Amino acid sequence: MVEQLFVIKIGGNIIDNESTLGSFLEEFAALEGKKILIHGGGKLATRLAADLNIPQQMIDGRRITDAETLKIVTMVYAGFINKNIVAQLQSLGCNAIGLSGADGNTIQAHKRKHATIDYGFVGDIDQVNAPFLQSLLQQDVAIVLAPITHDLHGLLLNTNADTIAQETAKALSALYDVQLIYSFEKSGVLLDADDDSTVIARLAPAYYQELKATEKIFAGMIPKLDNAFAALNSGVKKVIIGKAEELQQLITGHAGTSIVNE
Repeated sequence: MVEQLFVIKIGGNIIDNESTLGSFLEEFAALEGKKILIHGGGKLATRLAADLNIPQQMIDGRRITDAETLKIVTMVYAGFINKNIVAQLQSLGCNAIGLSGADGNTIQAHKRKHATIDYGFVGDIDQVNAPFLQSLLQQDVAIVLAPITHDLHGLLLNTNADTIAQETAKALSALYDVQLIYSFEKSGVLLDADDDSTVIARLAPAYYQELKATEKIFAGMIPKLDNAFAALNSGVKKVIIGKAEELQQLITGHAGTSIVNE
């Protein structure tokens, strides 16, 4: 029988809220079986950059990562946030190890190439080291992954955490029955971005395309949903989107949005 694996991504707004993060980590620690937690960076990197007078540039919600910003996001994401999560999980009796993509050659990437925009030191993923991650999971260690990757030539790269979650889930789907969960501050995919009661319980490709065409999907949700459908099409068993504090209900199908192929 193939073992189950949970690959869970938490959003930046959860990281920014100490109480919400604590509630989520309690649920994560109590989750039985193999599990990987992937986190973003929240607003701490932006605040630190402001304190250091390092200008920040965003294009379509994506951070332009120049050389100085790369130092900040590496310190914040792979340093403080990653180790803070690991320490909290240890306090909850969940043995965890925190990694960046460079550690153990976990995630190789290349510097993004774009026809008109220079994103700086932003990485697009080439490969996830599934055997290495499996070796840790088999020791019953929860893995906490920061969104910093490397290019095998000594260069660190800032990489989208949603994409890391998708690619990690896909890479490990050959070894496990993988459930990919995107957990954030909303109750799921909403018909009305300001009304948590408008959760779409099941979202199939045709309905998704209809919602996109009629602009009823919150624009910031589209990359997450594109990643979700790509994961399903690449062997991931189940993809769920919903509120971080409702992790157990998400897994049992009593909350959130289930992304389906039919």
